[in-house]
Amino acid sequence: MRFLKKFLLVLLVIFLLIQFYPRAKKNVATAASGNEISAKFTVPENVQSVLKVSCYDCHSNNTVYPWYSHIQPVSWWLNNHIVDGKKELNFSEFSSYSLRKQYKKLEEIGDQVEHDEMPLSSYTLIHTNAKLNADQKALLINWSKAMMDTMKAHYPADSLLRKK
Repeated sequence: MRFLKKFLLVLLVIFLLIQFYPRAKKNVATAASGNEISAKFTVPENVQSVLKVSCYDCHSNNTVYPWYSHIQPVSWWLNNHIVDGKKELNFSEFSSYSLRKQYKKLEEIGDQVEHDEMPLSSYTLIHTNAKLNADQKALLINWSKAMMDTMKAHYPADSLLRKK
């Protein structure tokens, strides 16, 4: 019993000390850069609304950080998650991607939504409003396919697809 008390006290001291460890620099909402996905593609209001609620916290420069993001080690975990998410896909920088990457990301959006890979269950556990219902999934899948079709109609195939 004494060991357990000492162990818990040490854990409490460590927890309190890491609160003073510098937090990772967090992005804040930025003014429009001109590279947003809507600068190049038609993003209807209903699609934009779903993207903002279900995707933008991890996949844009407009992350809204919850209150618990100020607590270590949660802050580190969230920051790493967001950095990885934006590295994979950043809607705020989408128009700066190469044509091939834009096309691939549109394809991945549809595939990952269709297979319930996005949004992540760890995100929707707390952000229940980010869960996609069947209509929202169909909306995103159809929109991403339509944008891919638009790209196919405007650009040569070799600029969109990698040769196998």
